[in-house]
Amino acid sequence: MNILFTKEASLELDDAVIFYELEQKGLGLLFKREVKRMLLLIRQYPEIGPTEDLSIRHILLHKFPHKILYSIEVTNIIVLAIAHQHRKPNYWVD
Repeated sequence: MNILFTKEASLELDDAVIFYELEQKGLGLLFKREVKRMLLLIRQYPEIGPTEDLSIRHILLHKFPHKILYSIEVTNIIVLAIAHQHRKPNYWVD
């Protein structure tokens, strides 16, 4: 399966990487690696994440307060958000 990002999810990923890199040199790279690791896990086991809302699933990142929200389509996994868990809950729904 291909993993595709929505425009918003891609921007969230970039913003989080920049934020963490500004907090501590190298932390942004660690964040990006963790996202990539979890995406590989999702690709291998698409239904690993519990459902968030109907057909939307999520998986929590380790060591970072973020989760990846995604949906499974016929041939693609669509990343809808790289959501910070302590900010506006369900902001991504709209």
